[in-house]
Amino acid sequence: MDLPWLDEIVRAKRPQRLPAVLTPKEARRLLEQLSGSQALIERLLYGTGMRLMECLRLRVKDLDLERHEITIRNRPAP
Repeated sequence: MDLPWLDEIVRAKRPQRLPAVLTPKEARRLLEQLSGSQALIERLLYGTGMRLMECLRLRVKDLDLERHEITIRNRPAP
């Protein structure tokens, strides 16, 4: 069946895919560019895998330096 109104329709272009994961070298270079509290937050996020709000809500009493543990409170269910 000939549908003339379809002649002007163009196919959508696929968006360019960006990498979802940084290589260890890229992550190291990125972390080296930061300083101060930003660097601490980013290193905690990268090294522990915690979420941003979990990191921002950390308190001193959540850190157990002798056992090398961080207690994360109010973590949402998966």
